[in-house]
Amino acid sequence: MSENNDTQRTSISNAGSIEEIADYWDNHSVADHWDKTHEVDLEVRASRRITLEPDVYAQLQEQAETSGVPLATLVNSWLKERLT
Repeated sequence: MSENNDTQRTSISNAGSIEEIADYWDNHSVADHWDKTHEVDLEVRASRRITLEPDVYAQLQEQAETSGVPLATLVNSWLKERLT
């Protein structure tokens, strides 16, 4: 759906805006339109994450708040210091 063309409508919901699309799908099921769907290939790029023990995370969050910096900034700073 192009933002430059106000008259363009979606094929299933006949919506002309993101808000209208959202309203339509809040009240309808894709199951009712399954015959109008088709397969697509998607590539998902998720950022890598690590898992911390809850007590370690809590301590880091507390230190970040005390220091007045975002948690990620604090952790990255500490890791850089340790790795160099």
